[in-house]
Amino acid sequence: MPRCLPVLIAAAVLAGGCGSGSSASSSSPTTARATASHRPHRAPTVTSLDVKVAGELPAPVQFPATAAVSGRLLLMGGLDQATASVADIVRAGSGGSERIGTLPYAVHDAAGATLHGTAYLLGGGEPSYSDILAVDSGGRATVVGHLPAAASDVAAGVIGGTVYVVGGYTGVAPLDTIVAWPGSGTGRVVGHLPHPIRYAAVAAIGGRLIIAGGTSGDVATREVYEFDPASGQVHQIGLLPRPLTHAAGAALGNRVYVIGGRGAEQGTQTSAILAVDPATGRVRPAGRLPVALSDVGAATLGGVVMVAGGRGSDGVLSGRIYGLRPRIGAP
Repeated sequence: MPRCLPVLIAAAVLAGGCGSGSSASSSSPTTARATASHRPHRAPTVTSLDVKVAGELPAPVQFPATAAVSGRLLLMGGLDQATASVADIVRAGSGGSERIGTLPYAVHDAAGATLHGTAYLLGGGEPSYSDILAVDSGGRATVVGHLPAAASDVAAGVIGGTVYVVGGYTGVAPLDTIVAWPGSGTGRVVGHLPHPIRYAAVAAIGGRLIIAGGTSGDVATREVYEFDPASGQVHQIGLLPRPLTHAAGAALGNRVYVIGGRGAEQGTQTSAILAVDPATGRVRPAGRLPVALSDVGAATLGGVVMVAGGRGSDGVLSGRIYGLRPRIGAP
């Protein structure tokens, strides 16, 4: 039976219509910050977030591919408590949370994105897939495209009419690529990261892609990068306060939020929410989840960042949905 979500999501729809790793580099981001600082940001300034429970999932899940479509979340695939891939498609909205269908195959560590009002699942494992699936509101999934190489451990953001897929793992080798997919056919490589990255926090804002943390080799990283699709260039703009991987990224107002995550080892999860200013590269605390979680699904729905599932420091998966709202009166 669907579990009803509180008024939080309904309000969002009405308002918006809809361990111990070390840094791979500690170089100064001054030059890159200077090139980014001229860009105008017309969105309202949001820095700190309040977090409230918004509902429950039909079952706990880790790292579901997550997209926001028609005022609801779609959670696609992920891992269950036994670390087995699942094929569930779950819809969460003002009427409740329910399974609405299944993917053609069980998959985890895939990316989710919304393009032209359609939800997509990109890549994933295991084994690693190159398929891109379109998922409709009725829970039907269809292969509509491919990545140039099979890849799991990926993250994605949308700029204009293009999905950009960052990093990942082929099942044999990690990737340093940024792949552009315009909604059909096979994506193409349009940029390269300074080093291969898996499990980065990624979000699009102001026509740029912000890429924070992730796993490089066996270590968690601190670097915050900016990718400019117009030039194909990647620049470092800042540093996270500590090495972080398996975090989620979401944009709200004129900030990108890095949510939860952990160090290189399971058991080092954090509840911290960090705000990245894409104009300056500055990173500051912006709130906390009620519990420390990595591998959450996250998407912005109206004026709220919705966070679903995840893995705790004790290894137990979460079945909660949280709503992250701008804090009234926050600086």
